[in-house]
Amino acid sequence: MSPGPLDGVRVLEFSQIVALPFGGAVLSDLGAEVIKVEPLAGDPHRNRGAVMPNEGKRFQSLNRGKQSVAVNLRDPRGLDFIHRVVPTVDVVTINYRPGVSHRLGIDYETLKNLNHGLIYCEITGFGNRGPMGDRGGTDIVANGYSGLMMADQKVDAHGQPANISAISLADYCAGFSATVGICSALYYRSITGKGQKIETSLLQAALAVQDTVVMREPVHDATLRDPMVEEIRKLRERGADYTEIRDAYVRGRGATRVASRAYYTTYQVKDGSMVLGALTPANRAAARKVLGIAHDPSDDPDFDESQRESMEKATALHEEMRSTLRKRTLADWLEAFTAAGVPVAPVNMAEEMADDPQVEAMGFMRELEHPLFGRQRLAGPVVSMSETPTDIRGISPGLGADTESVMREAGFTSEEIEAMRQDGVIL
Repeated sequence: MSPGPLDGVRVLEFSQIVALPFGGAVLSDLGAEVIKVEPLAGDPHRNRGAVMPNEGKRFQSLNRGKQSVAVNLRDPRGLDFIHRVVPTVDVVTINYRPGVSHRLGIDYETLKNLNHGLIYCEITGFGNRGPMGDRGGTDIVANGYSGLMMADQKVDAHGQPANISAISLADYCAGFSATVGICSALYYRSITGKGQKIETSLLQAALAVQDTVVMREPVHDATLRDPMVEEIRKLRERGADYTEIRDAYVRGRGATRVASRAYYTTYQVKDGSMVLGALTPANRAAARKVLGIAHDPSDDPDFDESQRESMEKATALHEEMRSTLRKRTLADWLEAFTAAGVPVAPVNMAEEMADDPQVEAMGFMRELEHPLFGRQRLAGPVVSMSETPTDIRGISPGLGADTESVMREAGFTSEEIEAMRQDGVIL
């Protein structure tokens, strides 16, 4: 396997669940040696949906290419082991609840005294200061707190806000953010020799990907945001149901304007579902030509979606598109829209994508041989590089599979290792 761009970089990862394990998997794909430190019971995600103990599918995906060290950090000998490893690494990453790193003796202030060039990256739920700074956070909590959940506009069977269910969006965005920070800090250290602490959080990442709606700008705010916020404040004061609040939010943001959503949404066709993504005026005109629709009322100078007549015309356009699209097959429409240069795609299941022709052509999947499960196909690295190829560096590790080898590298003798194993300090 060719060395990746981070070949020679050694990472000590104190991770659990999703955000940091994903960030560590990206670092591994880039060529870093990633040593995952787990409690003796293992990362809680090891047994989520597992058909074999400690080998859950999601854990395997998020922790591919890593080593595993299982150690009791509350035992002084376990902490001493970690402190002896720290001088040999470049990066320490952690996503434990605020305060836990200090209680365990693996906080930045302690570890940087053992390694003055250390890069230390911490992911928290809300940050480690302010009124929420001592709280733990999970993806669903960050989605709700940050506004992502309301922005998604979904309502569950009980009329309450539904979480973004496809992926753990805040978790994955925080993992990406941590990776960007670590790579930047490694570059800075290569110039100055100085390490540093990196901080990100689920909240920070969730705000960053909502840039335009979180942003404050006086003219826009006075026209659209402020009236909406005031209306929702009054609704909350009188105890309005969430569906009523959501409707006011949708109206205020103009997020589903009828005139534009006809070109940027999903449709039922004769034999499946299709997504149309025509954003530009040229794309919209091309879409109408494919559909045989001569005119869009929103192009008229007097069109005003706040007026009932304009709204009715826009709604009629949308219904005409729905009716027309149901008459032909998915293959027919994909061919026609693609020939016209209109962004279009079928609505697929993620479970189908490993065998998708485009995915295959681009080599986005990677094959690994797992000793328990046989041949695996995993979604590969998020980037490709010509001179320093990225790749999955191996399967996910068994719990504590690399404890002994890491200890030997840190200078522990066979007698010390065996004594700690017998005393339940390590696996």
